[in-house]
Amino acid sequence: MNRYPTILTIAGSDSGGGAGIQADLKTIGALGGYGASAITALTAQNTLEVRAVFPVPAAFLKEQLLTVLDDIQVDAVKIGMIGTVENALIIADIIAQFNPKFVVIDPVLTSTSGTKLATTEMISVFWERLFPIADLVTPNMDEAKLLLSTEIGSLETMKKAASEMVAKGCKAVLLKGGHMVSEKLFDVLVQKTQEVLVFESDFIPSQNLHGTGCTLSSAIATFMAHGNSLPEAIIFAKEYISAAIEAGKDVKTGHGNGPLNHFFDPVPLRAF
Repeated sequence: MNRYPTILTIAGSDSGGGAGIQADLKTIGALGGYGASAITALTAQNTLEVRAVFPVPAAFLKEQLLTVLDDIQVDAVKIGMIGTVENALIIADIIAQFNPKFVVIDPVLTSTSGTKLATTEMISVFWERLFPIADLVTPNMDEAKLLLSTEIGSLETMKKAASEMVAKGCKAVLLKGGHMVSEKLFDVLVQKTQEVLVFESDFIPSQNLHGTGCTLSSAIATFMAHGNSLPEAIIFAKEYISAAIEAGKDVKTGHGNGPLNHFFDPVPLRAF
């Protein structure tokens, strides 16, 4: 019997709709995937600020994950904001138990505004329990700095940092250079025993960049669920996110950092 390409997103809820679970499910749906979800935290936020965060109790996160995975065949998993160390350990155990074909972790350690969100203990849990279960890790430059306690400010230092993360146990790392101030932006993919790949894109001036990291990792997961190779999935995901930024750059949503236009050209959901 046919079924839909299915992506499970494990992340926090953004009440403003621009990032987190909301951005993940929009991205998955826009790219022709079926999205399931497990919420790790509730946030009270808008385009200007995060006013409050309520982490989901680990026992309830466990029930969400088991209830979905016991019933629905999942082709790819995206892991974003985790909330607590207890939640991280639950996620690590259950993902190891069900062993999905592809897992991408977007290590949410800082907010778009640069606010640090993760403790030293959480960073240790990422290295010890979460990164070993991931097929791809997608930190931005600020997050890579926290993970490695090093400075990153150029393409060469990006290559060095991504390679160091792989040497420390990651299977593959896509280090995102979107925080650089440059006409051209670069992302670096390092995989074990593979050549380093550099992906170039044009800088698009926009005040609507909330949820770009969530969107990119969810898009990669969706393209992997459709059967693409990892480099192909990254290329297609970057093309999608650039077009979504372009389509939403002149639209006003709230008074701060607004969302992308995820549905500029939606793909129909089709079974395979």
